[in-house]
Amino acid sequence: MRTVFLASLRTHTRRYVAAAIAVTASVAFVIVIGVLTSGARAGFMENAGAPYRGADFVVDAPEDGPSRGPSCCPDTLDTSDAIALIDRLGDNASGLGRVDLPALREGGAPLGSGELRGRTTVGPIAAAAGLRWQKLVSGRFPAGTGEAVMHVWDAQAHEVAVGDRIRVGEGAAATDLAVVGLVVSPTTWTQASMYVTWPQYLRWRDQPKWHVGSVAVRGEVGPLPEGMRVWPADEYVRNGLAGLNNDTDTIALMLLLFAGVALVVSVLVVANTFSILFAQRLRDFALLRCVGATRRQVLGSVRREAAAVGVLASLTGTLAGAGLGYGLLPVINALAPTTPMAAPAPPVPWLLGGFGVGLLVTMAASWLPARHVVAVSPLAALRPPAAVVRTATGRARLALAALLLVAGPALLGVAMIRDSPLFMVAGGASVFTGILLVGPVLVPRLVRVTGALLGPAGRLATENAVRNPRRTAATTAALLVGVTLTTAVITGLATWRAAMDEVNERHHPIDAALTSLGEPIAGDLLDRVRRTPGVERAIAVNGAVAQITGFDEPLPVLTAPDAGQVARDGGSFARVEQPGTIRIDLGAFVDRNVRPGDQVTVRVGDRQVRLRVIALSGWGQAGVVAPETLAQLTDAPEPHTIWVRAAASADPLKLVDDLDALADAAGAELEDQLQAQAVANRERDILTWSVLGLLGISVAIALIGIANTLGLSVLERAREHALLRALGLTRGQLRRMLAAEAVLMSVVATVLGTTIGVGFAWVAYETIVKRALSRAVMLIPWSSLGVVVLTAALAGLLAAVLPARRAARVTPAAGLSLD
Repeated sequence: MRTVFLASLRTHTRRYVAAAIAVTASVAFVIVIGVLTSGARAGFMENAGAPYRGADFVVDAPEDGPSRGPSCCPDTLDTSDAIALIDRLGDNASGLGRVDLPALREGGAPLGSGELRGRTTVGPIAAAAGLRWQKLVSGRFPAGTGEAVMHVWDAQAHEVAVGDRIRVGEGAAATDLAVVGLVVSPTTWTQASMYVTWPQYLRWRDQPKWHVGSVAVRGEVGPLPEGMRVWPADEYVRNGLAGLNNDTDTIALMLLLFAGVALVVSVLVVANTFSILFAQRLRDFALLRCVGATRRQVLGSVRREAAAVGVLASLTGTLAGAGLGYGLLPVINALAPTTPMAAPAPPVPWLLGGFGVGLLVTMAASWLPARHVVAVSPLAALRPPAAVVRTATGRARLALAALLLVAGPALLGVAMIRDSPLFMVAGGASVFTGILLVGPVLVPRLVRVTGALLGPAGRLATENAVRNPRRTAATTAALLVGVTLTTAVITGLATWRAAMDEVNERHHPIDAALTSLGEPIAGDLLDRVRRTPGVERAIAVNGAVAQITGFDEPLPVLTAPDAGQVARDGGSFARVEQPGTIRIDLGAFVDRNVRPGDQVTVRVGDRQVRLRVIALSGWGQAGVVAPETLAQLTDAPEPHTIWVRAAASADPLKLVDDLDALADAAGAELEDQLQAQAVANRERDILTWSVLGLLGISVAIALIGIANTLGLSVLERAREHALLRALGLTRGQLRRMLAAEAVLMSVVATVLGTTIGVGFAWVAYETIVKRALSRAVMLIPWSSLGVVVLTAALAGLLAAVLPARRAARVTPAAGLSLD
């Protein structure tokens, strides 16, 4: 049988190339998933987890432990224990924290402007280069006491350059710092305006807001005192990111979902390819049996052929997937430069796993088709194929399909009840496999219904499309997989993005606010703000400056019936329906002496009222009250605040700088949420582009499956096409007939896939999205789905172009002589 094995590979090279392409695409899909998810994780570590990327472990304080830090930062390490740990580990430890200090320029002028005028935040910088998470933009890092680097944003806002000197601190702790470099810190975790060496940072340890929140450690940590816990660095970052999404690890979920999808897609596409491939060789197997080969010998030869194809295709797919995955990283970075994905180390487990999956999928996908064809007797193999459902195999197939179509929805129901992605993947795979198994019965009937719309012109194409139900179902399966996956992901992604936008808009309803605690805001300031490039809309808000118990500084108390003109949440935050309450943005204050639910006294002049505090966030240092409450405090409210809505195309850094200049000139203070919004969008954009990259690969593999099955179908029907040509069908008519068949099958697969995909997206919404975002609402992007339907139908049509041209080039005489 070795001779037969080698001869079969040579003779059927063209057919096996189609199978190898399917396997290669499947393996490449798995490898690309590994590279992109590893790149997303590395990107998170480079950005949000930057303070810990060079560390092996992170030491922090338990959340349920006693409060050891200042009022601004309660979950911090005990000062003495933190200092002792860092001193013991030396250069292998990096303390992470910051302190709020007075800051003056040379000559005594206060640093900065607005609400932070005359103050700055200072954090420590690691002694070891491998633990420094700040990125140097210009100059150098500090080498000793008396030197500092400044964040480039603060340097631009305060007009500080390398070589300038800043006096930081007051009294005996005051120190003149020379700015020796500018840096960028890619995360808000432990971010400060200036960074100094650890010995310099220690000189301010007696300041009330000095603290160390965590310690990044390279190498072994050693014994720890009570009140400290240790984490692996990557786990610490993952937990921190999961905390931002209600303890949901979105990277892990994405990996699980697409790994499951990759496996299902691979099995289906390769199984369909081998099914058609072996069906075409039924006469070959029958002849081998006639000349004395046993079923076991034929089956062994077929499996060796499949193994050879699997090894070569898996190796090719591994190399191609790695190259494509690493090639997609710079493309994603170019499309989303503010949310870069890092180039990870080669994901060896994924590379080995992808190769193993390719080989395993090839063997598994060829197992059933091979057993089916060798089980047919030589005489039966020369007869026309039996009806799909009337055979025992067909009845068993339908029984299995019914079982899966019952079990699948049950698993999906469990997934929604228990919020289990694992049950969701299993249930989705069961439902989809059941639909594919019932395809030989379902798809031809749907094709007949669709073909009836074409009238007499499409009758021949319809009859040809449904004449072999198994072939029709196999041909539409690849497109069905692609459309279902695309629809589900696009719908789920639209729902998730809309939910995240709602959260962002609710937390940051106002992009920027200019507040005057002295004189009312002049009308020309509002005009200048509206003319500032990057400002979409701006309104002046009336109120009065009040003294509120618990706050050292006065606070504007406002009522804003027109907030909907500029607010991202439509003005919901400013609708105070209960006169006895005041909404305060506690997130705008460092010292939170007032808590939600507290009763405070609000005083304007000689008038005062008692109000209950309702805490929200996102509009700055101002309280919002009902119009009746403001009327109790003043008879003549005046504009003390301007609220600004930025345009979508605005540069946050430039816009904040321009508004800060206007506020400073008018004696007002600027509060912005734009930079906070940019940070909040960073992780979401990384996930979005990762998903889109994976989606592009999945669509590509589906299109390869379409082209494969259609191409093999044309090879199988060569004699049929030659006979039609001999009966008078022209080449153009043959091409149009095949195109009409492709359109019919594409439309059926597209409509069916869209329906299933929306259903799967709803399950994912109930299982995952609502778990992470309780206020999320299911969103169906009809315009995007319309593009998917049109694109998928055209893709099916284009996939038939080359096979149709190849069929039309064969002369009737040559086609009738083919086996």
